[in-house]
Amino acid sequence: MDLNSAKVFVSVVEHGGFTAAAKALNMPISTVSRRVAELELSLNIRLLERSTRQIRLTESGSTLFHFISRGLVEMEAGLLALQERETELKGVLRLSTPPNFEPWWHLIEAFQSDYPNIQVDLLVTEKKLDLIDDGIDVALRVGKVESLSSVAKRILRYRHVLIATADYLAQQQAINQPSDLKNVPIVAWAKKDQPVHWRLPKETLVFQPKLRTNDYAHILHLARTGKYLTEVPFFLAADGLKSGEFIEVLPDYPLPQFDINLVYPSRKQLSKIARVYIDYVVNNIEKYIDVRNYTG
Repeated sequence: MDLNSAKVFVSVVEHGGFTAAAKALNMPISTVSRRVAELELSLNIRLLERSTRQIRLTESGSTLFHFISRGLVEMEAGLLALQERETELKGVLRLSTPPNFEPWWHLIEAFQSDYPNIQVDLLVTEKKLDLIDDGIDVALRVGKVESLSSVAKRILRYRHVLIATADYLAQQQAINQPSDLKNVPIVAWAKKDQPVHWRLPKETLVFQPKLRTNDYAHILHLARTGKYLTEVPFFLAADGLKSGEFIEVLPDYPLPQFDINLVYPSRKQLSKIARVYIDYVVNNIEKYIDVRNYTG
């Protein structure tokens, strides 16, 4: 596969058409069209459905686009690493993370210690922002990412855990299987007007908890009172589980896995600072989130 033709194909998809891609690449429309046609011919696969007004990716084209676009980003990052000394970087890095993502506080602190001339602007929100419109360089997102205009780099997977204190468990009937959870007091994370359901193997439980909130810090506070059982991301309970403050409930019935992704725009050139941050996260994430017992 010709690398230049692959780059042209990615540009056509990212810019939504041949004309816009030709302008971005500073080449004739005829050349852009020919390059894409040559790529399709070499692969013997139709990548784009064309009409007079728009283009649409075929299923094969969508698959190829996702892999090629990510590969080009990684290649450019490698070339950049050879061309500059990262320690001399200076500027602003605009990030977005979900609320209560405590491990990221420590990771960002360490990143700025290694790169003291980089200023971080951090926006904490549950919303899935438009990275370009909101001026975000890199967003941390949990769960599946579906966007042709962005690149999603999965950095790890993790589970939530069911936790309670020893005092709480001593006061309740034995909890040996998922159905036993229906008879004990719980608090749970949920968005406004969202039902609370916990998906365990072969069974999804629906609850009317004593309290629902979208604040995990509040949930942990209530769990510590010994009055409630709850579920939280494992890394928020990790210290409590190690110290014995919390006990994991039903460890043989694991909750589903979630992906943690770094998401960044693909329609504009990724800044040098953002590239360095992404590489730093990939190389250092397991120092801050130990997932060995909560994946698989």
